[in-house]
Amino acid sequence: MTPRRQAIGRSGERRVARWYNDRGYEILARNWRVREGELDIVATRDHVLVICEVKTRSSTYFGDGFEAVTRSKQARLRRLAVLFLRELQGARPSEIRFDVASVTPSAIDVIEAAF
Repeated sequence: MTPRRQAIGRSGERRVARWYNDRGYEILARNWRVREGELDIVATRDHVLVICEVKTRSSTYFGDGFEAVTRSKQARLRRLAVLFLRELQGARPSEIRFDVASVTPSAIDVIEAAF
């Protein structure tokens, strides 16, 4: 991945983290990594743990970010969530939700409970 694309991705993740903060969520982790993969954003509010996959695009010319979260990507995110929960200290969430955020220079669109 080129440095420019990495910078675009980091910028999108920062914007989405701020989106969650503005709505009262606490960010537990950003770019949480293990050998099996990475979770972009892990947040919590009211005993709900949110795993958010962030897809940032410089334009929608090649489609929006939602289209990039395939069934295999969803399965990987579920497996990573299990690994994250194993490391989580303190109270367990009563619900886990998987969101997808599509970020462009002009908009942040979040599908809550996307899968």
